[in-house]
Amino acid sequence: MTPAGYSLSYRRIRRYNSTTLVDSIYQLECVMAVSLDRLTALRAVVEAGSFTAAAKQLNQARAAVSFNIKQLERELGVTLLHRTTRSLALTDAGERFYARCLRILTEADEAIAEARTEQTVLSGSLRLTSTVEYGVAVIAPALQKFTALHPDLDVQFEAYPTNVDLLRDRFDVAIRLGRNEQFQTSPYAGVHLGTYQLRPVASPDVLARVDRTVVGAPKMLSALPHISNATVDHVKSWTMFDEDGCECAFEVPRPSRLLANNASVVKALAVAGAGVALLPDWFVAPELAKGTLADALPSYRFPDHQIYAMHLPMQMVPQKIRAWLLFLKDHVRR
Repeated sequence: MTPAGYSLSYRRIRRYNSTTLVDSIYQLECVMAVSLDRLTALRAVVEAGSFTAAAKQLNQARAAVSFNIKQLERELGVTLLHRTTRSLALTDAGERFYARCLRILTEADEAIAEARTEQTVLSGSLRLTSTVEYGVAVIAPALQKFTALHPDLDVQFEAYPTNVDLLRDRFDVAIRLGRNEQFQTSPYAGVHLGTYQLRPVASPDVLARVDRTVVGAPKMLSALPHISNATVDHVKSWTMFDEDGCECAFEVPRPSRLLANNASVVKALAVAGAGVALLPDWFVAPELAKGTLADALPSYRFPDHQIYAMHLPMQMVPQKIRAWLLFLKDHVRR
């Protein structure tokens, strides 16, 4: 369904101060003012696979959808869709335009939702959870600003070292960090907040004692004691990529000699010189900057890990949850 007010022209949408949206829109606005209704119609036709199905999805007459597509093609001066009696497909120009169209509509959705959120008085309670470390580094600073904007909303934050059950424990939003595959089978809906990498870190004194012939190479890890987080499944090998992008793996020789059930304790042990630990880059950034920790393999890159804000799947997400997700996403990406 097209939201009320969604037929605003590009020129009017620019007032919402979304930089990416303005950049994307400007390239088209130079030659004409294109209604968002036309872009919405194109998206619906491509996703539904036919004008009839798109019309049903948009709750419009088929003739209205067809008119919007024809007008869009006329205004752009290109054919976007190949049409036959049985099927339709995007042209090459259509493929390129459609990809940008999706980005523009996403930005428009977020800009409109953000504008509406600013006019909405949020009340009731909002229950949030994450790990202690992410809570301290990211959630606490974000919550201070968010609660100042919504004084009638009561927020409760709880930190846990392991994942909680959102339904059983009655949480509205949980922050999840992990490998890509962990989110592919998640029962929850989510908003992607960002990407991070794990880094093998140790104190400079520990690394200075390593044989110079293996410094900076994966095999140097065999000479170092390992510190692990007991709440994370034991990993028998660390996959990484060298400067040329070639994949290699370090086989962890034995279970870690030191185990702690808290990432902050693991980091403290590494700073104290107890060994090498594999920790998120955002978590050890202050220590790396101060020089109390050093990257054991600065020339190697570990696979990307993801950060998601997860909530229970529902047809209508409550306004307080949508407002927090939009705010947190913007806060993290600044």
